Amino acid sequence: MLQIVFNEISAAEVSQLGTLEQLELFDEFKVTEADLENLDDERFGRLEREGKTLYRFRSKDWRFYFEVADGQVIVQRVLHANTFQDFLFRSKLPVGEDEALAKSKQFWRLIDEGRQARPTK
Repeated sequence: MLQIVFNEISAAEVSQLGTLEQLELFDEFKVTEADLENLDDERFGRLEREGKTLYRFRSKDWRFYFEVADGQVIVQRVLHANTFQDFLFRSKLPVGEDEALAKSKQFWRLIDEGRQARPTK
C-alpha cells in the first residue's frame, strides 16, 4: 500500500465532513500499485493532460483526485460528486465523467490549485 498525503486544500475539504463520514472514506481509500496498473475497478480512473497522469478514486458521493510520486499518493482535491454532475448535465456531454473532466479547464484549475498547496503534516 502506498503512503497517502493530503495537501492543505484536500485536507480542508475532508475536514468539512463529519467524523464518521471521514472515517468511512479513509477506510475505503487505500491505493496499491496493483490498483493503479489495473484500473478495471470502477472505483479508480485515470485522467491525463500534458503528459501528467492524475488518478481518481470514487467512494460513495466523493472523488479523490491524486497523483503518485516517490511512492506516495498525493491527494490534490477531494470533491463531492455533485460538484461536476451539474456540469456534465448542463453540457450534455455523451462521455464518461473522467473523460469530461479531462477536457474541462475549470477542473484542471482546481487540480493546479491543489498542486500548489503545501502538504499537511
